[in-house]
Amino acid sequence: MAKSEMFNPPHPGFVLREYMGNIDVTAMARHLHISRITLSRILNGASGISAEMSLRLGDALGTHPSFWYDMQASFDMWQARQKKRPRIERLNAAA
Repeated sequence: MAKSEMFNPPHPGFVLREYMGNIDVTAMARHLHISRITLSRILNGASGISAEMSLRLGDALGTHPSFWYDMQASFDMWQARQKKRPRIERLNAAA
């Protein structure tokens, strides 16, 4: 695990919920020009935050888009590392 990699990072949707404060889901979805269902899926951890959504959130919340995108990537990487996968030997390209 890389030094900068968090142990079991939260889904970025849970962090977004905190950033929203008292703004309700319907109002935030409308502001982002997305459906309430799409936003609810993100907030509940059922969907990830795409590059496009990262840009929208950056515009709406005054954060850098990479904040959301990198948080999603960290979450996805941690989740992937928890799954069993085949052992892959290093490729010797100098042959």
